[in-house]
Amino acid sequence: MARLTGFQKLTLADDALRTWFDVLQLTKRREITVPLDEALNRVLATDVIAKDDLPRFAKSAVDGYALKAEYTTGASQFNPVTFQLTESEEVGSKQARQIWTGNPLPKGANAVVMIENTKKRDSILEVWVQLATGGNVSKKGEDVKKAEKILKAGTRLKPYHLALLAAMGNSEVKVAEKPRIAILATGNELAEAGSKPDGNQIFDSNRIMLSAMCRELGAEPVDLGIAKDDVAEIAEKLKIGLQKCDAVITSGGTSVGGLDLVPDAVNKAGKPGVVVHGLALRPAMPTAVAVLDGKPVMILSGNPVAAIIGFEVFARPLICKMLGMNREEPRPTVNAVMTRKVATALGRKTFVRVRVTQKNGAFLAEPVSARGSGAISTMTRGNGFVIVPENREGVTEGEVVTVRLFGNVEAAS
Repeated sequence: MARLTGFQKLTLADDALRTWFDVLQLTKRREITVPLDEALNRVLATDVIAKDDLPRFAKSAVDGYALKAEYTTGASQFNPVTFQLTESEEVGSKQARQIWTGNPLPKGANAVVMIENTKKRDSILEVWVQLATGGNVSKKGEDVKKAEKILKAGTRLKPYHLALLAAMGNSEVKVAEKPRIAILATGNELAEAGSKPDGNQIFDSNRIMLSAMCRELGAEPVDLGIAKDDVAEIAEKLKIGLQKCDAVITSGGTSVGGLDLVPDAVNKAGKPGVVVHGLALRPAMPTAVAVLDGKPVMILSGNPVAAIIGFEVFARPLICKMLGMNREEPRPTVNAVMTRKVATALGRKTFVRVRVTQKNGAFLAEPVSARGSGAISTMTRGNGFVIVPENREGVTEGEVVTVRLFGNVEAAS
């Protein structure tokens, strides 16, 4: 463990998360049914089993003519094979019936010739290509078999998942109820955005940021406003949040200064209280996690970037777990070459902000300069984190690193 004045010890971030989850007794989220057009990015509550084949019948994959493939043997543009056109429900020998993409294959047919490989002369069709049985045909059950598990519980529903559900005849789907997360900012120095600050006050940005991060993961934030640096006021706000919500996130007042009162307020609000306080993490060292009345509480730094990292380490896996996902939803990653050296402290897991660009087919990671964890612009200028583990003292120039992306990669200028 690393040591720091003010904290007796710092806990490794992974150990803190395990300890916290061991104390928590999370229950499965309630299942709710929503229409498909409201299900985007919701998390599936139950496995989906196919009630029928998809397609439900053999159908044409192209616009053309349905026929028996065995009668096209040897066909070419210079040696066409002729078929008699029919409108019958059944195609006989040397007969063909016009068909469009998605139409059921008529009885007797086993292939479809594309319309551009034919020439129609009155009721006679010239075919210029040889076909194999099943050519240009989507077979029954080719996409999905009846009784097949097509989607697993815990899946975050994307547009193509919704398309599959609709193709199977579903108009609605069972999803996990959104966890409600109370968001509380603390500090006498904070003013509401849009107000006129007094003296040395600063505008609170963490509530809007943390609320948006909750929404991004599929949780519903509940704004508890700003609490002054007063243990009783903070504790009262916490109790309100616990009554209304499934979890609470606070920002500010979590270090070891005279007005860092949130851990004390948490301990006064209920049991067991703070589980871990002080992490071998940079930024976000003062982060604490707690449990009150069986519900999780995350006590994040008031510095915006440190609050982001604290959220990334604790709130992200928590919300994914609350939604019934099998594991934390990973951010997309890319391997990139560091453009310059970055030193980090041994014994601390360090989140280095970088900007990844692509040049000549390679990805480059440029460290984003920062002075302290309050520099929110480093997040808007960057698009990813390089996580340096506790047993390393930084990364070297030219080293290939894994970057967890939180923004888009652009071409290098």
